[in-house]
Amino acid sequence: MPTEPLSAHDVEAGLAELPGWRLEGDRITRTYRLPSHFAAAALTVHIARIQDELNHHSDLTLGYDTVALAVHTHDAGGAVTAKDLGLAARIEAAAPSHGAG
Repeated sequence: MPTEPLSAHDVEAGLAELPGWRLEGDRITRTYRLPSHFAAAALTVHIARIQDELNHHSDLTLGYDTVALAVHTHDAGGAVTAKDLGLAARIEAAAPSHGAG
């Protein structure tokens, strides 16, 4: 059974609880700046583990000292769902341990 898209109101309410995350088109996005390339790579691996645990994956980009994410739910027609907000919350909780700002 497909996951249901969230209303615009529910997306905005969810994003209000996730500092730095925003809606861009049909995805929620966030870019983290980290103290070094190694820290950015470590956060990327941590995010990959979380995504595998949830079986929900984002577009994940590693830069020199940045990690950028864009996420939506394919089986909801590319809309934002509760799965996306849940993934963002898990990432948001893990990021500070890598020095992300």
